Amino acid sequence: MKEPLLEEINEGVLVITFNNPEKKNAFNSVAWVALAEALNAARTNDAVKVVILTGAGKDFSAGQDLSDTTGKDDAGLRPFNYLEKALLEFDKPLLMCPKGISVGGGATMLFHADIVYVGESLRFKLPFASLGIAAECGSTYLLPANVGAQRAADLLFSAEFLNANQVVEAGIAAKKFNDDELLAKTLEKASAIAKQAPNTLREIKRCLKLSQRQGIETAYRAEREAMDRLVGGPENIEAFTAFFEKREPKWS
Repeated sequence: MKEPLLEEINEGVLVITFNNPEKKNAFNSVAWVALAEALNAARTNDAVKVVILTGAGKDFSAGQDLSDTTGKDDAGLRPFNYLEKALLEFDKPLLMCPKGISVGGGATMLFHADIVYVGESLRFKLPFASLGIAAECGSTYLLPANVGAQRAADLLFSAEFLNANQVVEAGIAAKKFNDDELLAKTLEKASAIAKQAPNTLREIKRCLKLSQRQGIETAYRAEREAMDRLVGGPENIEAFTAFFEKREPKWS
């Protein structure tokens, strides 16, 4: 079986690449947990100063693989919840460089990055309202914190695609680059950061994130409770049926 992630470290910069390009780097249950474990390992590895998340091929990630119906485990958690916890606990500089499709979990994880650079081909979407499910990954807290309450509501309610320019203009990303130079530019920034004092970087990040932690944890709880109420419900079933039948959903 193909590894869900590829990892390469060079001079303190660990690049984690989502390795499912045939499905636009969609994540199944194994891949979500693998990414959580990779971040947890990087957090405790002194050789890692900075982490970059990127996607193989033309896309960052289409989020959840809709053909994977894995539910909760014995701890009452879905596979994605393990990534949520790992992102919250990750205390080193984290950069992400999406291009192509960045949807669902492949979009909400960007809100946990310290710096986001995007490729010109980016197609960013928060599709939850159109799928009959709740938002996730603390996005109901982090998105308003980044872009303002009205813009966040617009993005979450409308479930519309944004292009690279719109994502930068909204403040979700710092800069846009051509796709063919995106990873190199991100590596350049990560390498410059990796030259700084590592404990100082962690303390700076701790201070930057401290005021957000309670809000993120509250959002996690609320989003998971909302997900429990919606998953398997009539709107969720109709949304997924319409998706696979390639038609507009009919809400009753």
